[in-house]
Formats: sequence, C-alpha cells, structure tokens
Amino acid sequence: MIILTGNDLKSGAVVWWDGAEWSLHIESAVDVGDEAEAIMAREESARRVNVPYSVEATLTDGIARPNHIKDRVRGLGPTVRPDLTLKPDNPAAIEEIV
Repeated sequence: MIILTGNDLKSGAVVWWDGAEWSLHIESAVDVGDEAEAIMAREESARRVNVPYSVEATLTDGIARPNHIKDRVRGLGPTVRPDLTLKPDNPAAIEEIV
C-alpha cells in the first residue's frame, strides 16, 4: 500500500492525501497505488502541498499505518510526549508509534 504525505504550504502542518484533498489525520490516508507520482506532481504544482512524498504503509484495522517510524511519528506525534500527539485521547494509536 502506498500513501502520500507532505506539508501544507500555508501552515506547514503534516498532511495526508485522502483521495480528494489533504487531511491532517493519517486515518484519512488512502492507497494511491501507481497514481502517486501524478497526484504529487499535480498537488505540488497547484501549490497545495510542499515536498510531497510517497510512503509504504500497511493496512491495520482498516487504517493505513506507515511502515517506517519516521512517518508514524509524522502522523501520530512524538513518542516521548503522548500529550503532544494529534489525538492524545487514543492510547492505541500512540502505542503503534513505537
């Protein structure tokens, strides 16, 4: 499974491609398959996202989870301060970071 991430051009926030637009929530990320390059080129040229890149992920309980720790931290927040995560009230999501 391939998902897309980048940074919102206006705010700098980490965003994930949900199939139609960029979302702050990794839970919204969808598999883009072989369309990754085309979507990234279109979205970057439209100035909606900065430095988009594709991420290998695994579908777990219907939610895409990046395979690499760097992208899990980008999606869910720091591993040492769960109170700073995007969804601190979801302990299961935080446990998946490490």
